[in-house]
Amino acid sequence: MSSIMESVNKRTQLVGQNRLELLLFKLNGRQRFGINVFKVKEVLQCPPLTTLPKLNPFVKGVAHIRGATISVIDLSAATGGRPLTSTENCFIIISEYNRSVQGFLVSSVERIINMNWAAIMPPPQGAGRYSYLTAVTEIEGELVEILDVEKILDEISPVKTAISEEVNNQLTIDREQHYHIMVIDDSAVARKQIIRSLESLKLQIDTAKDGREALDKLKSIAKEMDDVSLEIPLIISDIEMPEMDGYTLTAEIRDDPKLKNIKVVLHTSLSGVFNQAMVQKVGANDFIAKFNPDELAAAVNKHLSL
Repeated sequence: MSSIMESVNKRTQLVGQNRLELLLFKLNGRQRFGINVFKVKEVLQCPPLTTLPKLNPFVKGVAHIRGATISVIDLSAATGGRPLTSTENCFIIISEYNRSVQGFLVSSVERIINMNWAAIMPPPQGAGRYSYLTAVTEIEGELVEILDVEKILDEISPVKTAISEEVNNQLTIDREQHYHIMVIDDSAVARKQIIRSLESLKLQIDTAKDGREALDKLKSIAKEMDDVSLEIPLIISDIEMPEMDGYTLTAEIRDDPKLKNIKVVLHTSLSGVFNQAMVQKVGANDFIAKFNPDELAAAVNKHLSL
C-alpha cells in the first residue's frame, strides 16, 4: 500500500489548476468514499491496537507507529454506520487535519484518482449519513462520498474557538466599524468555528460554501460598485472546496479589476504539505493552518487595521 502514497510529494502541481486527487476507500459495505491525497500522510495495514480507558466510543484504540502514538477512529461508526468489528484485514489512513495526526480505520483502500474540482459537487440535503458529507462526485458511474472530516473530529474532540485574553487585549481593530468580511468553507462546522472565534471582533460575516458561490456573491456586489473591497475588505477561504478551490478563487479575484483589492487569507487544514509558492503565485495575502483562534484573529486584525 505504500506504493500508493510514494508520489504524493510530487502532486503539488495540481493546486492552482482547480484539480485534486482522491484516495478511494470503503468502510462497511459497497459504498465508496474519498479523501484528498494532500491530507494523507501514509496508508498501512492496521497494526495491533491498544485500548485505553475513557476513549471516545468512535476511537477504536491507539496505534504505535514510528515512535508516535496515534488515535485510530472507526470512520464507519463515527458517521452513523455499523462499526468495523474486526481490524485484522483493515487499513489505517493516517492523515493530518487541523495540526493533529490521526488514523482513520477503513475496510479497504482502492486507488488514487485525478479529478477536477468542478466535478466535485455539494452533497444532497438530508439527515443521517448525508450530514457527514462535504461533497460528492461520480466515478465510473458510481457515487463517491467525501466526508466532512472536520465535523467528525469536532464531535470526537471539539476544538477551542475562543481567542485568548492575551491576544484579545493586543488587537487594534476598531470594533465599532463592524467590518464586513466573507468566510468561505465547504464544512459547515468549520464556518461556525471561524464565526465563533471572531465574535468578539464584532464583524459582519457573510458565508459561502465554496469558491463558486463566493465568486458569484462578489461579482453581484461588483455590479453596484467599482471597488468591492470598500464593502468586503477581507475574505477568509478554505483551499479544498467543491466546484472551485481556494487557489482558483483567489486567482479569479486578482484578475477582476473590481475585486482585486480584497485581502485574501487562505485558511486550510492542508498544513502538512502546504505550497507557499502557490499562495504567492495566486496572490493570496496570508495563509493560516487550521485551527488556531489566536492566529486567525491576529491575521484578521492585521489585514483590517492596515
